[in-house]
Amino acid sequence: MPHQHALIIFIDNAPDKSKSNLVEELGVEKTNAIHRTLAQITQSITDQLPYTKILFYSDHIEENDAWDIARYDKQLQRGDDMGERMRNAFEYAFGLEDTPIKQACIIWGDVTELTLWHLTKSYYALDTHDCVLGPTNQGTYYLLGMKNLIKEVFQNKSWGNTNLIRKTCDEMHDLRKSYYLLPNLSNIDSLENFTPQFTKMLEDMGILKESEILEIRAKKA
Repeated sequence: MPHQHALIIFIDNAPDKSKSNLVEELGVEKTNAIHRTLAQITQSITDQLPYTKILFYSDHIEENDAWDIARYDKQLQRGDDMGERMRNAFEYAFGLEDTPIKQACIIWGDVTELTLWHLTKSYYALDTHDCVLGPTNQGTYYLLGMKNLIKEVFQNKSWGNTNLIRKTCDEMHDLRKSYYLLPNLSNIDSLENFTPQFTKMLEDMGILKESEILEIRAKKA
């Protein structure tokens, strides 16, 4: 039976088409390998959850990849910017006909420190709060959850800006909405945000050596 909690997962399956920091720092081939690794980390966690899980691809739907179509409702992100794509994803989740979704959270496949605790805690927090936010060390957020669509969250934002989490919290206050903050984590959007554990993982997998990272960082300094 479908679960009344929805987990929305945004996956970038065409990083070579974006102008991300990683593409500029490492090139397309290594960036693609890193994105696949990040997706595997995310999937290893989300596979364990009983929730209604909706996987939104950025570029095209991949029917035969590692994400089991029996476990994940596969959809395509729609919208001109991140806010519009997120709003459309939440509207899709809350509008599912086979089960009434009471709580929905969205995550991105670029946080290596995310655990089951962060996700399950989010839904518990929504029992007593209107919104839950997982802030990153870069001032954005790695998770957003709500039990009713709050459209203002998706409007008039500079996505990726270092004051995004602060602006969103201020907005919740102005709207008289309660919110819960999860612990800060790092999203992997540039070499500067690589954790030591993730760096070692990439080296062990033969994707990227620590010496390469240090060399690129030194050139940027």
